[in-house]
Amino acid sequence: MDNREPIIALTDVTKTYGEQTAVDRLNLTVYQGEIFGLLGPNGAGKSTTILMLLGLSEPDSGQVRVCGLDSVRQPLQVKRKVGYLPDDVGFYEDRTGMENLLYTARLNRIPESEAADRAGRLLERVGLADAGSKKVGAYSRGMRQRLGLADVLIKNPEVMILDEPTLGLDPEGMKQLLDLIRTLSREQNITVLLSSHHLHQVQSICDRVGLFVKGKLIADGTVRDLSMQLFGDEAEWIEASADPLDEPLLEAIRSVPGVRGATLSGNTLHIEAPKDAASGIASAVVQSGASLHSLHPKEYGLDEIYLRYFEGRDSNADRSPSVSSDGA
Repeated sequence: MDNREPIIALTDVTKTYGEQTAVDRLNLTVYQGEIFGLLGPNGAGKSTTILMLLGLSEPDSGQVRVCGLDSVRQPLQVKRKVGYLPDDVGFYEDRTGMENLLYTARLNRIPESEAADRAGRLLERVGLADAGSKKVGAYSRGMRQRLGLADVLIKNPEVMILDEPTLGLDPEGMKQLLDLIRTLSREQNITVLLSSHHLHQVQSICDRVGLFVKGKLIADGTVRDLSMQLFGDEAEWIEASADPLDEPLLEAIRSVPGVRGATLSGNTLHIEAPKDAASGIASAVVQSGASLHSLHPKEYGLDEIYLRYFEGRDSNADRSPSVSSDGA
């Protein structure tokens, strides 16, 4: 159990539209300063969850709390503390980036003198210092997303909710935006809830992830938590690189206590063994006369985790493995 106070807490939340259940008995906890990725296919219930967090939609049952506030009963107070970046950011096209930010500042009752200074610093922070005087209609998709971050940050939010923030960006633009989000979160201790169906970007930025399918949160935790839960004994593999790679080396490794097997694939040794066998394996490689270049536990990525959960599991969507690292 995690003893920290959650900044986002959903308890037994259900939301239906007619006969369709969009969110089904959702329990989710996110802590201050954490970057949490909500991962799942389109239609899984991610956007519905975000709307309820923002107080823009009411759950049929359950409780939604953000920054200690009830999103149903205190939606305006929640909006003062939360910045929201939708997948398609809307700006006044015939106004400049600076003018758009100043307009948002006025809506949030930020004094004009303070707003101008804050907007200028934010434009510089998101890499738009030279584009602040240009009309937003001339902005690229990446520039609009950067301006969207500045727009979210101008009211000094405690929480940022980002719905598919890299949609439509090229790989380099995606990387730059994610790096910026991570840096801003760390520097200002901002909690980030990031919704996406892109596995790599979620893994590259998030402290924890939650897997959504058919309105259910079927698992949450760190990538390591999920891989250990899913793959069990399969996770007890060590990968190594050495020279020369020959049969005597394989035999030496297989004789190490704890090693259950060793095979060679290309230039990589795949060794079935627990992590605590690593030092014995390293010694065996050196004693055999080979040069050891690398030795590390095999890590399963979100792509493998995602496939294990979702591929062919539609009929088992009601299964809810207990893999949470915090009991959420």
